[in-house]
Amino acid sequence: MLSNYFASFSINLWTDLQQMWQYDFMRHAFEAGTIIAIVAGVVGYFVVLRRLSFAAHALSHVGFAGAAGAVLISINPLVGLLAFTISGGLGMAALGKRALNRDVQVGTVLAFMLGLGVLFISLYKGYATQAYSILFGEILGISTSDVIISLIVGALLLLVMLLIYKPLLFTTLDEDVAEAKGLPVLAINALFLVIIAVATSIAVQVVGVLLIFALLVTPAAIAERLSKRPFIGIVISAAVALIATWFGIFVSYFQPYPVSFFITSLVFVTYVLVRIFTRKGRKATN
Repeated sequence: MLSNYFASFSINLWTDLQQMWQYDFMRHAFEAGTIIAIVAGVVGYFVVLRRLSFAAHALSHVGFAGAAGAVLISINPLVGLLAFTISGGLGMAALGKRALNRDVQVGTVLAFMLGLGVLFISLYKGYATQAYSILFGEILGISTSDVIISLIVGALLLLVMLLIYKPLLFTTLDEDVAEAKGLPVLAINALFLVIIAVATSIAVQVVGVLLIFALLVTPAAIAERLSKRPFIGIVISAAVALIATWFGIFVSYFQPYPVSFFITSLVFVTYVLVRIFTRKGRKATN
């Protein structure tokens, strides 16, 4: 069986791409994947820089509970996902930056929300395939309307990130000085957490709630080790997320395994290699 899948590859990459793009679901996957990867790479860079990785992961589980609740009351899971993640982000912002760095508190909420999602699914009498796809991603099942929604939301997120880039970077690097300069630090923190919440909600279509680190954190962690210049780091982060997503979609067309597996594997291996080579480079300069 596996040999049949491997036989589908050809020496000519362009021929393989043409073969894939004759199907609407593959075109939609590449379109949505491109948008989501760029957004995740840009937003993720600040997630890593602000040390909010665990908080972002917690928001994804909050979103799962919302998606499961939406399925229970027969509405679009994305509505519940957005409602819960945005509410969770605002709640975290209200607790303050210090509370965000408390792993025990955030972890406790995370576990509770995941349990709540399981409860909602158990109460649902039908097939909760939409909610389960939120856990692991379902990019090959994206429709034209999903692509349009991803494009609109992604464009808005990138626009907001562009508008708040300087104050966000300032508060990220030195919050105390930024506050002394009169910047609305609390409002910026709250807005960024809402951005994370929305970015998480659209990124789960690709890798799912359980693997959100793959797009939202790992590419940014790679970029942080390769460049200390924020703009260059953002470009690297978005590029890594984009290449990993394209690679995952491409290979999954020929192999009977989930897209998220290939994406997470590529970014993980890349991160390990970058850590090894950058560590050797630092030792050589000492």
